Amino acid sequence: MDNNTRVEQFDKIVKTIGDGYKALNEYWLEWSLYTTFEFWFMVVLFIAPLVFVLIKIDKNKIFLIGFYGYSIHMTVGYIDMFGRNLGFWNFPFPLIPGLPGLVLDSSIVPVVFMMVYQWTLNRNKNFYLYSFLTAAFFAFIFKPLMEAIGVLKLYGKVNYIHLLFVYVATFLVSRFLTNLFLWLQKKYSMRVVD
Repeated sequence: MDNNTRVEQFDKIVKTIGDGYKALNEYWLEWSLYTTFEFWFMVVLFIAPLVFVLIKIDKNKIFLIGFYGYSIHMTVGYIDMFGRNLGFWNFPFPLIPGLPGLVLDSSIVPVVFMMVYQWTLNRNKNFYLYSFLTAAFFAFIFKPLMEAIGVLKLYGKVNYIHLLFVYVATFLVSRFLTNLFLWLQKKYSMRVVD
């Protein structure tokens, strides 16, 4: 296969992806999803946790907890995008058609994990135990509820055990990144400037 054929094949794949996004946008507009109960439920799930975290976050540890939440947001966002691109799950009522996982990836999941992190820090509790329980809550209670309401669809052989692994991986990666940056900060802030 020559280079031009390879590039042409890649261009066709990109066009197919673009056509898929165009179809999702048309679906969103055609069915007036923004007028449905499910859409407004997603709006509330997006806004309420963000307002809550602004009020409840420990202001003395805001950067630490915020960094951990941002790490959750990024990790779950990448995993969600990967799962949607492979056709494992999707969201029939997105706030923004091009960002179907926005509500979960940018709001409710990071905020809940941030509050668990804050709670374990402030009360000297086992982070891993309570984060695992939170992951189990998302996988076995919250996601089935989201599916029952119709704002989440799982496809193929994907099940809630797979989602548990997603959430466990998310909090483990996020904790590792947070600890890595704390270690780097400590290491480099100890240097004496001449």
